[in-house]
Amino acid sequence: MKKSFNYRIYSNIETIQKAEKWLNLCRQLYNNCLKERIIAYKEKKESISVYQQMEKLPHFKKAFPEYKHISSQTLQDVLQRLDKAYQNFFRRVKNGSEKAGFPRFKGYHRYDSFTLKQTGWKLNGKYFTVKNIGKFKIKLSRPIEGTIKTITISRNSSNKWLVCFSCDKVPLKPLPKTNKEIGVDMGCESFLTDSNGNKVNNPRFFKKSQRLLTGRQQKLSHKKKSSNLRNKARILVAKAHEKVFNQRKDFHFKIANQLLKENDIVYIEKLKLWKTFRNLNRSMRDVAWFGFFNILKAKAEEAGREVIEVPARNTSQICSNCGIIVLKDLSVRVHNCSCGLVIDRDYNSALNILRLGQSLQGAETLVSAMN
Repeated sequence: MKKSFNYRIYSNIETIQKAEKWLNLCRQLYNNCLKERIIAYKEKKESISVYQQMEKLPHFKKAFPEYKHISSQTLQDVLQRLDKAYQNFFRRVKNGSEKAGFPRFKGYHRYDSFTLKQTGWKLNGKYFTVKNIGKFKIKLSRPIEGTIKTITISRNSSNKWLVCFSCDKVPLKPLPKTNKEIGVDMGCESFLTDSNGNKVNNPRFFKKSQRLLTGRQQKLSHKKKSSNLRNKARILVAKAHEKVFNQRKDFHFKIANQLLKENDIVYIEKLKLWKTFRNLNRSMRDVAWFGFFNILKAKAEEAGREVIEVPARNTSQICSNCGIIVLKDLSVRVHNCSCGLVIDRDYNSALNILRLGQSLQGAETLVSAMN
């Protein structure tokens, strides 16, 4: 199993300045290579591959001695990021279902990490050393597991430095079997409702912090551009957003762990059908359904559980008792059917998700048995 381990790191001013210099040089390389690709296509109608640009790196280092201290693998990763941005651009153009978004030049706050691979670093307990930069102290909140493949050092928007260890062959931690299954419906008023009738309230972290965020953003808008006071105000705004993000993420992990601890299989709505995510209101965005489902799937893989997606169409309209469709808009929060069933709309949807998931699971089991 692959897994990432993220930690905050600390160091002295000299080491931090060297790390910032690496970031800036990597950003300049990214922008220069992007410019090279653009000019080559405009003037000669030629496409430059990532391998062609990698071949030029030794000559580039000779022309610009400041790059000699940066690991070759780190510089190669910069070019691979640019190539990935191009691949994503062409994929979006081909699909035609979303804005293409041509790769853009990176400003100071838009390039915030560099990657190390097999060489150029050393880990000794809670101390992490990078060649030609210096030593960092890691806030080791949990042990690193598996085999370290890549290391990414990043600076977040609030000027905190972080390290991410991407590991392979991380051992699984299977949970004991419960022989239980559950369907989960993500709601507008509550965070979720399960097929047992339990509701989890929506904590609305962003709404609670909105007054603080508004005040700090107003102060930021009044500061002179490129001034130290504006930078300090920007960091305060970033810290407020960071707190909301951390609160929401912690909440998602707790709910995901609870669901997986109590159930062997969790049935959820299929994400690919939610194409209207950009049209959701602020309250719905605050819930962050996509982030929760990603956490749920990752934790399920580690715990040996299953998360199965089912088509979400009409799950809130179909009666979970008799199966007929009872049309209702979002303002109607109670499912009232002619068969006599009167239950909460989200509870009805969760029951339908459970039933549909079990039918799909049964069909797959039958097909595998026949084969």
